[in-house]
Amino acid sequence: MKRLYSLIFILFAVAVCVNAQPQISFDNTSKDLGYILWRNPVSVKYSFTNTGDKPLVISNVTVSCGCMQADWTKEPIAVGAKGEVTAVFDAEAIGKFYKEVGVYCNASNVPLYLDFSGEVTADSKDYAFTHKYSYGAVRTNEDEIVFDDVNKGDKPQFEILVANTSNKAYNPVLMHLPPYLSAKAEPETLGSQKNGKITVTLDTEKLPKLGITRTTVFLSRFMGDKVNSENEIPVSIVLLPDLTGQTDFQKNNPPVAELSSKALDFHGLKSKQKKTQTIIITNKGNSNLEIMDLQVFTMALNVKLNKSVIKPGESAKMKVTVLANNLSRSKGKPRVLMITNDPKSPKITISINADVIK
Repeated sequence: MKRLYSLIFILFAVAVCVNAQPQISFDNTSKDLGYILWRNPVSVKYSFTNTGDKPLVISNVTVSCGCMQADWTKEPIAVGAKGEVTAVFDAEAIGKFYKEVGVYCNASNVPLYLDFSGEVTADSKDYAFTHKYSYGAVRTNEDEIVFDDVNKGDKPQFEILVANTSNKAYNPVLMHLPPYLSAKAEPETLGSQKNGKITVTLDTEKLPKLGITRTTVFLSRFMGDKVNSENEIPVSIVLLPDLTGQTDFQKNNPPVAELSSKALDFHGLKSKQKKTQTIIITNKGNSNLEIMDLQVFTMALNVKLNKSVIKPGESAKMKVTVLANNLSRSKGKPRVLMITNDPKSPKITISINADVIK
């Protein structure tokens, strides 16, 4: 009988070991870079999370051509932790391209493939293809600075490509930076028809709070420039809540947030119209779901939530209103961000698609 119990125990232990596996979940496996400038290297970053129950190890990353270089998180990625795969592409030819990156890891017996595509242009005259946002004679590829899903202690970076279309030298500078942001321009001076970049670094240790932080910085367009709505760049930061201190009961009985929709369409609005839609938030878990922060990133949206603590099996109503007359004055992508204590969905994004009839 003892032998039988021993055999059962061994078989159970083997089954547990077999089932315990790392899993790699990428935020996005395919990216469209649009137009990029010839001989202007671009970095393509793929973020991932270990959603398994054993440490994840990436042993190698391969690229599909000699015009690429790859880098990745080398140390083992703990359960629930994040990592990154980066490919640097230096275009050698004009025209459309499609590139692949192969990821070899202990979560799969075969390589996992990531890809990106776009088109290389040599248009350096007006930079319309590669730098679609205009700030006077200065053009950029971004009109918003976004730091999503950062954790305390991180120092992530955000790159803004800058082009000088004037006939004078230009110094790229971001004005009114808060204490938790710093910026460095490379090169410090752009000659006429030249391009460079501004690297913005976030120090999460200096953020005032968990959840969503919003601010505005301003791009200097010329020496002695002033701040106004024409050169403002909105900044949004999502600092995820620290759930590492949860009890075993909380870990085994988490809340689960389920939304009736994560995308709302408000097409064909009249110029002064206000239109509202409702999203139902249901707690499918076994403990209270807390809406820890709720914020919009544009004056064209208004959001109301009827309760911030949702018991298991219960629901809450979130009303999203679009103010059509403010859409044209808003910068950035209209969306609602919600921070919760759901360990699998600490941040939930609700995208808003809206347009006004002219």
